[in-house]
Amino acid sequence: MKQRSTNPLANAAENGALLIGFLLFAVFLLAPAVYVFKGSFESLSVSLVATEAEWTFRNYLSIFKDGYFIYVFNSLLVCITATVLACMISLFAAYCLSRFRFRGRSLVFGSIMGGQFFPWIILVNPIFILFARAGLINSQIGLILCYTAFITPFTIYLMVGYLTTIPKSLDEAAIVDGASRFTVVIYIILPIMWPGIVAAGTFGFLQSWSEYLLALALITDNDAKTIPLGLYQYFGDVQVDWGAVMAGSVVATVPTLLLFLPLQRKLVSGLTAGATK
Repeated sequence: MKQRSTNPLANAAENGALLIGFLLFAVFLLAPAVYVFKGSFESLSVSLVATEAEWTFRNYLSIFKDGYFIYVFNSLLVCITATVLACMISLFAAYCLSRFRFRGRSLVFGSIMGGQFFPWIILVNPIFILFARAGLINSQIGLILCYTAFITPFTIYLMVGYLTTIPKSLDEAAIVDGASRFTVVIYIILPIMWPGIVAAGTFGFLQSWSEYLLALALITDNDAKTIPLGLYQYFGDVQVDWGAVMAGSVVATVPTLLLFLPLQRKLVSGLTAGATK
């Protein structure tokens, strides 16, 4: 292992180089977001070459005049519901997989994780046929069921990793006192599991928030569309309303920031604990 130099000038130069490197990396990450935010307040041409200097709220007024708030509401409804369902299912599934040893446990867990490696995109046609026969086309219920199914495997994996850090003695003490397994999960495991649940919920929410192909296949009614479908309407065959696209992208980012920035500490601790096992 390379030892740190005791020369103050060398240490200062090393720290300065690291700081410059981090700043350049931050600029590289933030530059696209800054460009989109700036562009949402400008009048952009189709080619993004000619721009007007003055800033305007015209793009935001335009998208909300087109009913963009409906897409935001639909996305929030679908994604939050799917995330809550996935976390509830994953909590009980992860508890069983982490606390009980039964025949076929490894096969069950391996099958769940195998779903992460399966290219689910090839399931769009079968899902469309199944949902069409079930009357779930243009139904947010169908979209919620799909998103719940697709984000559940990885949330189970995260929660199993977090649950293995919680001693089984807590469960045993509660069961000795007469508590049922359901009571143990709800009143003992769940409060301790909040960082892991936040990490799993963040993953599930963001994955479903930006999903496009399934929504495109299952939703054609304009009043039921989500944000990705709402943004696509500004990409025409001949021209693209880049100002509306950028304004819509900024609006689409705001709910995720408001929901998860206050939970940042729990998110980091949950991901760290889940990754250690």
